[in-house]
This record gives sequence, structure tokens and C-alpha cells, in this order.
Amino acid sequence: MADVYYLVSDLHIGGDEQLQECEFKDEFIEFLRGLESTDEDAELIVLGDAFGLWEFTEVRGLEKFDLLVDHHPELFEQFRATGEVVDITFIPGNHDAELAGYADYVDRLAEYNVELERELYLVRDVGGRRIWIEHGMQRDANNRLPEFGNPHANPLGYFVNRHITSKAGQLSGRGKYNWLKDMQSLTPLEEIPYWILSNYYYREMSPFLRYAALPFLLLFNFSLVYLVGVVLESTVLGTNFFTSFEWLRGLGFAGDLLEFVIVVNLVITGLLTVIAVPLFFFFRDAKKTLERFGLLVPDEAVTEQDASYLDAAREVFEDHPEAVAFVYGHTHRPSLKHVDGRLVVNTGTWLKRFTRTPALLGLLPPVYYPSFQLNYFRVSADPESGAGVLFEYETVEKTAPKELTLLQRLLIRTPKTQQTIPARTVVGSSAESESERTRSSAPNTD
Repeated sequence: MADVYYLVSDLHIGGDEQLQECEFKDEFIEFLRGLESTDEDAELIVLGDAFGLWEFTEVRGLEKFDLLVDHHPELFEQFRATGEVVDITFIPGNHDAELAGYADYVDRLAEYNVELERELYLVRDVGGRRIWIEHGMQRDANNRLPEFGNPHANPLGYFVNRHITSKAGQLSGRGKYNWLKDMQSLTPLEEIPYWILSNYYYREMSPFLRYAALPFLLLFNFSLVYLVGVVLESTVLGTNFFTSFEWLRGLGFAGDLLEFVIVVNLVITGLLTVIAVPLFFFFRDAKKTLERFGLLVPDEAVTEQDASYLDAAREVFEDHPEAVAFVYGHTHRPSLKHVDGRLVVNTGTWLKRFTRTPALLGLLPPVYYPSFQLNYFRVSADPESGAGVLFEYETVEKTAPKELTLLQRLLIRTPKTQQTIPARTVVGSSAESESERTRSSAPNTD
């Protein structure tokens, strides 16, 4: 056992065509180099989904590993160099479940000083206490492996991924901005239709159509207010400010153009009102069907998914009283939570992240703001108390990619990022020390 552990997950390196691109490769290589100079008895644990083996559809078995090495030689050579100084351990996730299905992966990874533990979970002792480490796919009904170690026994998520995410990697290069490959970064899956609509409008649509529709979409909300004014004048007020358009005609050509836009929007609003009721029932039924097949995840299901990990942690803590922390990945949402005096930790992802950001004006598609939250947890015995386990949350700086169009940048406010995970959290120390440290920590939620 080491004295210090570094925990990361969900790198998702590899896949068909455009999915081979690894946007954080330089940062991860630098992170590995940094481990070589720590002068610690350390172990790096990648707790699942290091590779996107599900995303390879044109080759099978160990050929996927050969492609990984061919596409990312610098990364594997860095594994080899870092592994000579610190221990590196991988466990399978769902996207690289084949690591448990083919024994040859143990030897292939060992060539690069990476030890593959073909297990669903690991336990590590730290400062006389124990931490439980797993990927977390077994807590997810759509991605639970029906027979761990059998590469031919796959959950529903495998088939969705193979036919949607992998296809996105194959087709992404045909787009104007090579955006389709980022589908793997979207969580939950229900965001996919809105994300595709957004990218179609802002990137793929003919510029003529986009900018021809823009004034109607920008002024749609204004037109709704105007419609309310027309209705009130016709039924209650008895004025003609809205119905006469006289104030618009005083603006000359600009007023005529604005009047045209408003009238068109009023007609569209009227038509939408007529068909709104049947459309509501149609889309509600279609949504339920997609949810039944697991292709959409309702908001309440996301909350339930998070709750399932808290329940799993409580079961582990009950069966293993010596465990003070339950660590998992899989959901791509980094977090640290206190549960009954112990910790439940999610290690997040190194993939690009998207924040759904509504347009400031009109009836325009939302903009999915891209960013990175490259992070890891450093776990060691608490040097102050001498009895607890110290979790240190570290982030690796990476500037948000400049890939939004000018129109997208003009229509939104840049979303603010808020650090909600404390830089230092101690668990398992004396009750007095634990209470003091918890009070001094920042709120630790998702």
C-alpha cells in the first residue's frame, strides 16, 4: 500500500475517427510528469473509463488497444515513464469493460507500467482507515454490466453508445465546425435533441436562413407582449395604441420593417396557439416513449441516479465499518458530500463539459457553453490530526475553448463557475476535530 493516492476517472480516450482526438492530452501528460517529482510513495488510480473502447466499432479485441497506442504514443510513453516512479492502477468502467474481458490487456498495459486490476472495486488503507473505490456503472440500470468480465454481455448503454456516440465520431468531420464528436460530453442524454437543434441553428443552417429568421426570433417575446396589448385594447381598454401601429409608422422604414415582423409573429403565434394542445399531448407521449427506451433521462431520474450512489455508499459503510469514504466516477459530475460522518466523492471527468445557457432575447435555441473542469483528488493521512484521512481537491487549469460563433457570444452571458468542493476535507478523525473542520469548509454539493 502507498502513502498517497491520486484519483481520476472518465478520461474516455479513443473511439472511431474524430473521437480519437484528446483535447486534454497535454494537460494529462503534464499531470503525469508532475507525479514523477512528488518524492512520495504514491499510487495513481484511474477508476474506470480510461479508454473509450465501446466507441470503437470497426475493430475488435486487442486491435482497439493497438489503435490507442498508435494515436497517442506520447501519452503511453508518459505512462511508461511515470509508472517507473509511482504505481499506476486501472480498473474497468463500462466504456472500457473489455479490460476485464480479455486477459491479454493485463500484459499489454504492463508494458507501459500500468497495472490492470480486473475488479469491480478496490479498497485502499490510508492512515489506519479504508477508502472504497469503484467506477459506479453497477449503480446505473442502463449501464450495469450483466456479467462482469464477459465482453459479449453488454448493457443497454453499450448499444446506444455504439449506434449514436460512435456514429457521431464518424460523421463529425463532415460538419462545418466538427462539433458532433462532443456528443459524448453531454449529460444527461435528454440534452442531446436540444444540443443538436442548437448546433444546427448556430453552425449548420444556411447563413441566409439563419439571419433571415433572426429578427423574427429575437422579437418573438416582444410580439407576445404586443399581442396581449392588442387583446386588452379590443376587449377592455378601448384605446388604439397597439392596434393602429401609428407609433411604428413614425419610425419610417425601420418602423415598417418592425411592423412586418410583429404582424408575422402574431400570425405565427395564433397558429401555434391553435395547434398547441394536440402538440402538447403528442410530444408528451413521444417523450415518455423515448424515456421508456432509455434514450432520454428525465430530470427526476438524474436526481434518483445521484441518490442511488448515496444509498450504495450507505450499504458499503454498513457492511464495512472501517471504510470512511466511498469514491466513484461514471456520472461526470464531480462532488464531495458528507453522509453519516463519512465522505461520498465523485471524481468527475476530463472530457469537455457543457453548460446549457439560454439566449438573452427572443425565442432562440440555447447555447451550450463549453468548458473544462480537469480535476483529481489527492488522498493521504491527515498530517495535523494524525488519525484522519485528508481529501485534497485539485484542478488543472485549461482555458475554455474559443469555439462559439460571434452570434452565440452576443446572445448569452458567460456562465459563472463556482467552486463548490472544498480544497481540503478531513474525515475519520476524532469527533471534535471532524466537527471543527466541517464547519470551516465551504458548502460541498454538486
